[in-house]
Amino acid sequence: MRDQKLSQSADLVNGVVTFLGLNLVWIFLVIWMLYGMVPVLVLAVLVNHAISRFEYHQN
Repeated sequence: MRDQKLSQSADLVNGVVTFLGLNLVWIFLVIWMLYGMVPVLVLAVLVNHAISRFEYHQN
C-alpha cells in the first residue's frame, strides 16, 4: 500500500515539472517579444540561482 502511494506521487511530480517547463517557455517568449533578450537572460539566471538554492537547502 505504501509503495503504491509513492509511485502515484512520482507520476504527479513528473507532470508538474513538465507543466512548469512548458509554462516557463511561453513566459520567456512573451517577455522576449515585449522587452528583448536581455530580461529573458536575467530571468533565466535568477531561476537557475533559485533552483540551485533550493537544491542546496534540500540536501
